[in-house]
Amino acid sequence: QADLVESGGGLVHLGGSLRLSCQGSIFSDSTIHWHRQAPEKQRELVATLTSGGDTNYADSVKGRFTISKDNIKDMVYLEMNNLKPEDTAIYYCNAEKSSEYEGVILYEYDYWGQGTQVTVSS
Repeated sequence: QADLVESGGGLVHLGGSLRLSCQGSIFSDSTIHWHRQAPEKQRELVATLTSGGDTNYADSVKGRFTISKDNIKDMVYLEMNNLKPEDTAIYYCNAEKSSEYEGVILYEYDYWGQGTQVTVSS
């Protein structure tokens, strides 16, 4: 079992910036995701960082959000710039290790944080 603890959420105005942090002890060998869920909407995958250093972003945040990690500090970050009201959501940190076998994804582990609220006002 691993605990992931997010922080850094808050209220920011249109065009502002926030940096979300996620603390854990298993990031060095994990694929890390940031997800978000807005009220009455489905959860959305926002950003991914693989153990090899590859990144991927949702089209809605490309060029504005950056995912990164610090293995020494056991921290993962989501830098969010030029924030918009549609970015308002609870943001979740997720660390997982998985493989695919005959089309089925098999998880060695899949840990989630408790979420941190981000609110962008117009």
